[in-house]
Amino acid sequence: MPKYYDQKIETMDRDSLDSLIDERVRYTIRYAHENSPFYRHWFRQNGIDPGDIRVHEDLLLLPVVSGRTIRENQPPNTPDFQFLSSGVGDVFTIQETSGTSGTPKSFFLTWDDWKRYAAKYARSFVSQGFGPEDRVVVCASYGMNVGANTMTLAAQRLGMTIIPFGKCDFASRAITAYRPTSIVGSVFKLLRLAHRLEQEGIRLQDTSILRLVVGGESFSDESRAFLAETWGCPVYNTYGSTEGTMCGECTELAGLHVPEDLVHLDIYDPQMKSFVSDGNCGRAILTTLLPEGSKTGTLLLNYDTEDTTSVLSRERCNCGRTHMRIYNPQREAETVWILGSSVNRVDVEGGIFQKESMQFLNGEYEAFIYDGGSPGDVVMRVSLECKDPENTDRRLIEDRFVGHFLKNKRHLAPYYEDNTFSLVFTFVHPGELELHKLKGRQKRLVDRRSGRGT
Repeated sequence: MPKYYDQKIETMDRDSLDSLIDERVRYTIRYAHENSPFYRHWFRQNGIDPGDIRVHEDLLLLPVVSGRTIRENQPPNTPDFQFLSSGVGDVFTIQETSGTSGTPKSFFLTWDDWKRYAAKYARSFVSQGFGPEDRVVVCASYGMNVGANTMTLAAQRLGMTIIPFGKCDFASRAITAYRPTSIVGSVFKLLRLAHRLEQEGIRLQDTSILRLVVGGESFSDESRAFLAETWGCPVYNTYGSTEGTMCGECTELAGLHVPEDLVHLDIYDPQMKSFVSDGNCGRAILTTLLPEGSKTGTLLLNYDTEDTTSVLSRERCNCGRTHMRIYNPQREAETVWILGSSVNRVDVEGGIFQKESMQFLNGEYEAFIYDGGSPGDVVMRVSLECKDPENTDRRLIEDRFVGHFLKNKRHLAPYYEDNTFSLVFTFVHPGELELHKLKGRQKRLVDRRSGRGT
């Protein structure tokens, strides 16, 4: 089984890697100026001489581009797609984002783009121990998002077998008949699948599954640990997007490796005023990096992913890879502010997936933020699905949640003590949460304070 997909690139020393990045920065900037209507105007509008952008540190001087900027420069807002960065004849596919945060953003991918996307996922697969003998069930959409198709292309390069169900509601016979060695899906899809298989009399530890790969949404360390215990195998994290991030965790479980030769990632402070140093949390800012002579359908420079993360290390990982590692990104759209403290859905999830609590819970939850009874007061209601609500130790679950949550959100502890911030718990039967009654991808943390949410 290979240890690396591209050993020369993945183990390149830092000086050589930085030199390669700078070389690709120069080509990418030149390509943007020559091929992208948006960036040609953007350079001129901001008084930027493309020739002055020579090294990756120079990217810090450029303005940040957002998803809103992309939407404002595509139909129906403009006659043409201003971010289109190649001739129409070079475009292999047209993709869209999910549109969960607004009108879907359009992306044009050349075959060069697809090959680079596949290479990123292939690196992750190899770093997680995959090889030609693996059979992988993909529970991700094969529609307008790129994830499932990219994984399938990566698998072809590695000689792996893909079972492309696209969803996790496939019949249990697929587990016993095809004997897959891995499943790709979200934490909650894989937990629901585990529950269904167990109800059908299939012992998870007796299946052929050797590892799970999760992605598509951020998750807590606690929910990952519970998923790993439930299935009896390691769980590896991936972080990908139509924009082309594609970072992956290796078997060391020490952060997600960023393919720095193909995508440059900087971290901006949460107030979007400046970039921050390694170890500090902020918004992930992405820049596409093109190898000399290659083409891309949609180019992004200093693009705000609207996800938050931090750089864990730029040192060589114990797996031998030298590319920097980042913390599991969290979606800014899943963050609310409570009495001056940011609270992400993952903070809530971590309090729920406490080991002692999970003997009573199935993992499904939702949380809502409300105005309190007095001006300035805030209430967070956490609703939890129980295996058997009538025989659930509710006090234990509440105590474990409060202890974990306030330990990680220390600024809220004084407000909790004086009842300015309240935590209220609701325990329901499986299937009774609001999110089960709504169509589409629903938020698990919703701000319902006056004028802030629905």
